[in-house]
Amino acid sequence: MHRQEFKNFRHQLKKTQKQMAELLGVSLKAVCSYEQGSRSIPVHVERQLFLLVSRMALKNKRKKICWDTTKCSNTRRKECPAWEFQVGDLCWFINGTICKGQPQKNWREKMKICRSCEVFRHLCHPETTTKP
Repeated sequence: MHRQEFKNFRHQLKKTQKQMAELLGVSLKAVCSYEQGSRSIPVHVERQLFLLVSRMALKNKRKKICWDTTKCSNTRRKECPAWEFQVGDLCWFINGTICKGQPQKNWREKMKICRSCEVFRHLCHPETTTKP
């Protein structure tokens, strides 16, 4: 996650830097450093921020479900933790999902795929979602 994206999400959530620090369980100095770009944003902070933004986005939107959106086969669905736990709108949050045919090894690898996925973009980056 880039510093500007972090800052945009904070504004979208209508939080001050102090409120964001409390919400994410980090120091105010850490939030300032993330936004200035002098400190990289840790995976656990990025992940939590995406979760918060996605839940806020659902207030005004209909859920997109990954297995419907990507037209996963029944075989693939049965192997996927998103299907097992019935969290098709949170597939990007769950490790081990079967995206692009196989589970990803880590969060960074997974996010490369998720950032181009309509399910993720629908919630976390609606400005990039294709319109019907």
